[in-house]
Amino acid sequence: MATVILSSWGGDSSAQQAGGAPGGRETEVGVITLEREAVPFTTTVPGRATAYQEVDIRPRVGGMISEIIYEAGRPVAAGDVLFRIEDDTYRADVASAQAAVDLAQASVDAAQETVTRYENLLGTGITAENMATARVSLKQAEADRSSAEAALEVARLDLERTEITSPISGFPKVPTVSVGSLVTENQTDALTTVTRLDPIYIDVAESSRRVGEIRNRFDSGSLQRGDRLEINLQLETGDTYASEGELVSPGTTVSTTTGTTAMRLRFDNPERRILPGQYLRVDITLGTMQAILVPQGATSRASNGELTAFVAVDGIAQRRVLEEQGSHRNAWVVTDGVETGESLIVDGLSSLQDGAAVRTVPVTISEDGVVTEIQGSTDGD
Repeated sequence: MATVILSSWGGDSSAQQAGGAPGGRETEVGVITLEREAVPFTTTVPGRATAYQEVDIRPRVGGMISEIIYEAGRPVAAGDVLFRIEDDTYRADVASAQAAVDLAQASVDAAQETVTRYENLLGTGITAENMATARVSLKQAEADRSSAEAALEVARLDLERTEITSPISGFPKVPTVSVGSLVTENQTDALTTVTRLDPIYIDVAESSRRVGEIRNRFDSGSLQRGDRLEINLQLETGDTYASEGELVSPGTTVSTTTGTTAMRLRFDNPERRILPGQYLRVDITLGTMQAILVPQGATSRASNGELTAFVAVDGIAQRRVLEEQGSHRNAWVVTDGVETGESLIVDGLSSLQDGAAVRTVPVTISEDGVVTEIQGSTDGD
């Protein structure tokens, strides 16, 4: 329901006085009939944006940085090269390891020939002991070859690791080193950090007491569960984020220090409007409740915090204290203080006081909040 635009209804402003004008004249007011309806039940919780993925990039081999490939702030894909380490030594290690493999293979070939020859001469000058010794020599040569092949694989891996790649797609930060810097294997300081921003997580926390109260209301039937959770995000600018979110991880524990349970939500973030670290508000619609919607423009807030409105009963304006549970669009969700079928005064409220004599005119409220008299209506009350 749109916000009510309050204006003086009727003509003579002198009639807009507490308790009616002198001589018993009534104040003319515009009213709408209140109805109870199913209203979305929404809870608002604070949240903080967290990167979907974030990886610190560290070298897995030591050496001198020979090249920085990427540009800070520009997206990179998984597998893209970010840094290169001078690889001359590692290429030499690969060549040396390859030579060791070739030498070990030659020893295997020689040992195999000996075994084959001994097998053909067994019993004619070659004893069983000679045969056993030859087979042991072959197995030793094969073991040496396996060791050399493993060393070659390690050397090749080290050579490959001189190209430092990104394990995820995202946006890299400014490098912490420059060309010519010396780095060490698995050093503590990261060379850069790559962050994936789409999608993005929003971590929220809700009071465990509040969670319990909502569950009790579902159990009692005063709240009806919806088909799904509707999760909307309020940006720092006050705008509502275009995309709805989804629940990734419901709370499973309660903090011993804050008494809250943590939940994680996920939102698509293709335009990167949400950045890690931002504080945001999340509106979660859990279901519906039966309530009366009272236009916010027809209410006022007393100094003690009470929310009040006027209803017309038998030609008299009565001030009511309302109990509300949040808002929906531009109306308060009222659960007590007014009843279905009562006439809520939405126009002619200027200087209106409790107990004033009023003459009611049925009105409607347009989408843009303009109060309009119903054509052909007659005075009521």
